[in-house]
Amino acid sequence: MPSSKKGDHNEKRRSTQRVSSVKSKRGRPGHLPPTKKETWRSYERLAASFFEQNGFEILQRNWQTGHREIDLIVRKGTLIIFVEVKSASSRKFGHPAERVDDKKIINLTKAAQQYLIDNKIKNYDLRFDVVTFVNGKLEHFPDAFPAKD
Repeated sequence: MPSSKKGDHNEKRRSTQRVSSVKSKRGRPGHLPPTKKETWRSYERLAASFFEQNGFEILQRNWQTGHREIDLIVRKGTLIIFVEVKSASSRKFGHPAERVDDKKIINLTKAAQQYLIDNKIKNYDLRFDVVTFVNGKLEHFPDAFPAKD
């Protein structure tokens, strides 16, 4: 997660990547600009592509249990990652990763537990990652937070 202190040695390792702008039929000349939902879905697709390019298999997109949702579930070998995708058009109101608060972490943890139960998954390493987009720039925060009850 982003650190507010310069030189903080506890800051999570992250990778960044510039991605192409979000496109939709609505964004073409003579069409309406993309809706927020179209933009959000495009960022989820770009995050999935990022993981695929890094050798991960996409197990699920937008997996839901009740009112809880996990944006992406990916696997590589014996590692399963539950991914939260956040975006913002600027950092005016803070970094989008900062919106992954305790309530969101608890919901993601419960959803992940249910996914593991539903799919009878055992003996895997598990991790929670956050992928953010600010003005089209992808940032990956591996192991962004621990599970929380």
